[in-house]
Amino acid sequence: MFNQVTLVGRLARVPDLRYTTDGVAYTHLVLAVQRSFRNQHGEFDADFVSVTVWRKNAENTVQYCEKGTLVGITGRVQTRQYERDGGEKVFLTEIIADRIRFLQRQIGAPS
Repeated sequence: MFNQVTLVGRLARVPDLRYTTDGVAYTHLVLAVQRSFRNQHGEFDADFVSVTVWRKNAENTVQYCEKGTLVGITGRVQTRQYERDGGEKVFLTEIIADRIRFLQRQIGAPS
C-alpha cells in the first residue's frame, strides 16, 4: 500500500506557529491548489486543502512564508475523527506534510 501526495499551491492564509503541550512546533495551513481544467464560466477553480506541518518545517514556514506564497508539499493523507460537545462526530481529512518546498523567494528568506 502507498499513501503519498504531492501538491503545489498558494497559502490561503498567514501561517501561525503553535506548540503541543510537549513543546513540539506545528502549523496548520490551507493550501489553494488550482485545478487543471476550466469551469463552465471559463475560469480555473481551486481546491482548498488542509495541511499540517511539524517541527522545523513548521518554524521555517511561519518565518519565511505569508499568505499567497507558492509552496510544494509532499506528505500523506490522514483521516481522523473527534466528538463535539453535543456528541456529534466530526471527520477530518488532511495532509500531514513530510516536506515543504518554498517555490517563491520571500523577503528575508535565505538564498
